[in-house]
Amino acid sequence: MNDIASIMTLGPVIPVLVIDDAAHARPIAAALVRGGIRTMEVTLRTPAALDVIREMAKVEGAVVGAGTVANEDQLRKAIDAGARFIVSPGLTETVGRPAIASGVPFLPGIANAGDIMRGMDLGLTHFKFFPAEAAGGIAALKALAAPFHECRFCPTGGVSLTTAPNWLAIPEVLCVGGSWIVPRGTQDYGAVEATAKGASQLGKPRAAA
Repeated sequence: MNDIASIMTLGPVIPVLVIDDAAHARPIAAALVRGGIRTMEVTLRTPAALDVIREMAKVEGAVVGAGTVANEDQLRKAIDAGARFIVSPGLTETVGRPAIASGVPFLPGIANAGDIMRGMDLGLTHFKFFPAEAAGGIAALKALAAPFHECRFCPTGGVSLTTAPNWLAIPEVLCVGGSWIVPRGTQDYGAVEATAKGASQLGKPRAAA
């Protein structure tokens, strides 16, 4: 798991997690793994986030990353906490260059052609399309993917269980990010496992022969 492509292809969905209490971290991670989802993104939106990453990293089979990384200080703290990949909501050189230099797989957010070109200038080809629905949805990503055919994407933001298959049908989409798998505040680990099982079975429809 030393490159972002390997992480993005571990499964069709990366859960986007907002967890307020680190005591719930390991049970949630274990439920996701039991449900067939190994990759998980812990957003740095709560004071407990770094502790959540530390706890989830203890679960066998879990590949835990940090999301909403917006500056170099957050980057360093996330890596120190054990994050195995880094996700940012956007792409700036002040985050991008240190992230690349760290050697930790990095998935920066993009929303337009300029963002992608900035990323490619840094040597990047894998991006989070964010906020996916608000940035124009499937039509927008298809339009962007055409001139940047060497790039691969993870749409995040407004993606649901219902719409995920439509996103995954785009050849340049390797996975989607979704918050529906683990609702904020949930302690129903059985429900998390069941939802994870459904999400883990999402895939790209086969083209007709």
